[in-house]
This record gives sequence, C-alpha cells and structure tokens, in this order.
Amino acid sequence: MLNPAQQELLNALRAAPDERPTFDAGLRAALRSDLDAELAALVPMLDTLGLEQLWVSKHWLSSVAGCEVRFLAEEAGGFDGWTVPKARGSVAHRAIELSMHVRGDPVPEELVDEAIGRMTDADTSLGDWLQTISEADRADLRCEAVDRVSAFLELWPPLQPRWRPRCESRVGADLLGDRIHLAGKVDLSVGVAEGMRAGKVLIDLKTGGFSPSHLDDLRFYALIETIKLGVPPRRVATHYLDTGKLVPEDVTEATLGSAARRVVDGVRRWLELHGPTAVPVTKPGPACRWCPVLSTCEAGKAHIALAP
Repeated sequence: MLNPAQQELLNALRAAPDERPTFDAGLRAALRSDLDAELAALVPMLDTLGLEQLWVSKHWLSSVAGCEVRFLAEEAGGFDGWTVPKARGSVAHRAIELSMHVRGDPVPEELVDEAIGRMTDADTSLGDWLQTISEADRADLRCEAVDRVSAFLELWPPLQPRWRPRCESRVGADLLGDRIHLAGKVDLSVGVAEGMRAGKVLIDLKTGGFSPSHLDDLRFYALIETIKLGVPPRRVATHYLDTGKLVPEDVTEATLGSAARRVVDGVRRWLELHGPTAVPVTKPGPACRWCPVLSTCEAGKAHIALAP
C-alpha cells in the first residue's frame, strides 16, 4: 500500500496511452539541422581556439548563463578534489540505483554501505579519495547519503520493472559532426516511447530549494534525448527530496526549441569569453557565498551584505 506522498507522485507522473503525445517523425532531423546551422557560424571561433571538440553539459550551460566572472574563475581553477558535500550525491544516486534491483525491502544503510564499497574499489578519482578519507569523513558521508536514500524510498512508490526504471542514465548527442558534444546523466527515468508516441519521464532529484535553472537543466536533457532517440520524453520533473515537492513540465516542440536556443547561446558566449576582447559580466546571486573570487568582488560582497 502506498503512502499519500507516494500516491500523489505516481498520479503526477503516470498517463494513460491516449494521454501521451505523438510527435512528428521529422522532429529529430529538424532539431539537428537547425542546431548545426546555428552552430556552423561559430566554427571559426572554435578553430581560433584550437578546439577539436567542445563538451556541453547542464552544469556548463548553467554556469555560462550565470555570473561569468565566477564561471571563468572556477574554470581556471579546475576540479579541486573530492569533499563530502561533492561525493554525497554520487553515493546516494548509486545506492538508489541498487535499490531498484535488490530483492525484498531495501534498507537505506545497507544500500549506502554497498554503494560506498563498490565505489571505493572503482578505478576512479572518487574511488581513490574514498580509500584515503578519515573515519569521521566516512561517517559524515554515510550519514548524509543515508538521509537522501531514505527520503527517496519514503517518497517514491516501488519502481516496477514494467516502468523501465533507469538511474544515472548517460545520454549524449554529437552536433556539427562531432565538434560539439552534448552530454548528460539523468538521475532517474521511467517509461518508454512506443513508436512516435512519447512515454518516458526524466526526473532530477534535488535537495535544497527551487531554482529556475532546474527547469533549464531538464529541458536540456529532453533535447539530448530527442536528438538521440528521435522521440522526446513525455514529461520532465524535478523532485525535491527535502520537501517532497514535484515540479513537472510537459515536453513540447516549443520547450525543445527553447533548449536548442540556450545551447547555441551558451556555446557562443563561452567562445566570446575566451576571445581576446572578452569582458565577463558580474551577476550577483546566492552562489556568491561560495565564489572563489568573492574577496575581490565588490558586487558579490554587496549582494551578501543585503541578503536576508
């Protein structure tokens, strides 16, 4: 028997066959053609920078669209290593993936321990970090991951095999041959298309509060899915584990067109920012608190001073 939150979530995500939209078979080709045509004008800038291929991810796009000063500073600094806050999402998602396939009632603590064990043995930078962390950091990581997994299992109905659930599913699409690569990893997907009738739902699992960029992230994933398979997902949704709130959006040709324009704008602006006459724009916001250049950014310090 489902609890009220699980039933509400199930009602928001499912749809009868006659409620699922059918898309034109030429949509995939039209999207790719339009994107290639827009991006082709940027090839000289790619060549000037000596770039054989540019990878575009949801975080990359959101960062380019945000504070450009912060983006360039973080890009120059590169990845500065794993921490508990950075690793907790990866561990929780791995544990959630395991929960879909274990027999019997999944136990959050057991799932997280298994996920940490498997990730520790993996030949990755995260695996290397997990092999060297202190017991206190391991306990902290375990505690935070268990909290996320517990929230997921309490809020989500058991995922039936017939729903085709997939966790941490990688998606990608190449444009301009392979000069531009769109890459993503969907937290959770359920459903499947039938011919040109949409059936899949893409879900991002979040802690914290709502941000408009979360909708943009999922539209980006819907765009990649459409270019990859030819059939858009039926719906995208952000699920906030802290509150149980689900923010869904039906996928339409208009939302896919918006996502495509955002990709072109993001690539163009990134190339401009790496040109000789770039003037990055400061855009103060909540992320100023974690900005690596806050100490020298008057706009960021002023924003924090006025924040409630």
